[in-house]
Amino acid sequence: MEKKHTLMTKEKVMELLHEILDPELHVSIVDLGLIYDVSISPTQTPEGLRDHIHILMTLTTPGCPLAAMFDRMVKDAFKDIPEIDSDRDITIELTFDPPWIIDMMNPETRAHLGL
Repeated sequence: MEKKHTLMTKEKVMELLHEILDPELHVSIVDLGLIYDVSISPTQTPEGLRDHIHILMTLTTPGCPLAAMFDRMVKDAFKDIPEIDSDRDITIELTFDPPWIIDMMNPETRAHLGL
């Protein structure tokens, strides 16, 4: 059975990512400024046209012990979208260029955290 093409948008992806909270700070990873870019490209597969979602993100520190947890949390954010197979349709690229700094947080988040 051919899966329908979901026509995901960057806005929808960002909404889903906004629901993911940093496990230590309890603040959205989007509000923290950890998401650098999202791109979506339709990809033809034997099952039909699918969205491939590429997420470029960073962590607050290169040695973050929660890196694997972030990968799983991001992929789990798509679990309720039947047309997306998060292990196949989502690529998460970690980068530290540029390195994350506090100024990447949105101003409301910085104020909430007292920074």
